[in-house]
Amino acid sequence: MLGACIVSGELELAAADWFRGLIKRKQQHAAPIGTPCRNCDAILQGLFCHDCGQSSDNHKRSIWHLVWEAFEGLFHLDGRLLHTLPQLFFRPGKLARDYLDGRLARHVPPFRTFLVALLLLIFAAEHAVHELRQDDERRKQAHLAALATPQGRAQESARMRAQADKDRAEALAEAQRDRANDLKTAENDHERAGVERAYQREVAVAESIHTHSMIRADAAARGQVLSAEAVRQLAAKAGEKSAPRRHKDSWYGEGKRKAAANPEYYMAVVFGWAHRLAVLLLPIVGLSLAAVYANRKDLFLYDHLLVAMDLLSFGFLTNALGLVLPQVLWPWWFGLLALWTPVNLFQTLRGAYGSSVLGAVSKTLVVWTLSGLTFAILVTALLVFSLTQL
Repeated sequence: MLGACIVSGELELAAADWFRGLIKRKQQHAAPIGTPCRNCDAILQGLFCHDCGQSSDNHKRSIWHLVWEAFEGLFHLDGRLLHTLPQLFFRPGKLARDYLDGRLARHVPPFRTFLVALLLLIFAAEHAVHELRQDDERRKQAHLAALATPQGRAQESARMRAQADKDRAEALAEAQRDRANDLKTAENDHERAGVERAYQREVAVAESIHTHSMIRADAAARGQVLSAEAVRQLAAKAGEKSAPRRHKDSWYGEGKRKAAANPEYYMAVVFGWAHRLAVLLLPIVGLSLAAVYANRKDLFLYDHLLVAMDLLSFGFLTNALGLVLPQVLWPWWFGLLALWTPVNLFQTLRGAYGSSVLGAVSKTLVVWTLSGLTFAILVTALLVFSLTQL
């Protein structure tokens, strides 16, 4: 009953708030009372004709004014925003408690904050994807420019060979570590044989990627840029083993090879899809909160979703800010968020639900683990799906 009342109250408040803003904007551009209606000539008594119902808005304003009205209507730039944002970042528990207790008038409605934060995250992610692809294009142009002179071709070919040798060494070292770790847990000859087969497959893939890279390096020495199909044909003529070819014939193997050959473009594709999954975090976090506070019979799923909106609004806004920063600052900013986000979650649970310090810590770990694990499964599925987009 409490949740239903809060839902009804917030919807009424949001509707009234939007309507007041709409009326205020229309009054600024409405025909004066007492003038004839443009549609039926009845004398206007307000913002709408009492006879035919047509709006008295004259629609006489510039395109920039229309853009500003849309922006202002979406973000609702008033004193509540300045009151809500500091609490969202630094006193999230108090903000969430105000929402649960129905103290809504002093804050921007949580669903509006959530939608705006999600929109900003999408814009920032699209900007970051654009920058990543621009960087990839600049690298390609630099590669082509290096091939324009004999000296440049020799240097570019040497660089590609050195990078190919380094990548193969790293891949083989990782395969050996995985083999050693898996052999420690293998309980019989059948499992050990499976570990050896997996190791041989990884070695074959690493050698295949190295062969393709060397073929590209040889082509660079001649001033050529080969397509993926041309590289495969040359590798086949050079006697590449059949096992890697069969591995690459599948969509997964082909995508994996392309991702290894062009990791920057692969990450741009992943990034382009990742922010679209962000909206799925709302039910994930909301259900996680409902699970850890299942004993709170005074709270409903809607209440947990309100708290989840606050948590995600914080996450979306801070990540959006990070994505518009120069890429050199990304490790620092997202490293900070890796520490700040669980602290924000702890503060929210402590303030919103009145949990003890120990209770808030334990529930923070559970919610963080449940949400992170579920989202990790989605991201893993995204990584595999993105291989099909290369």
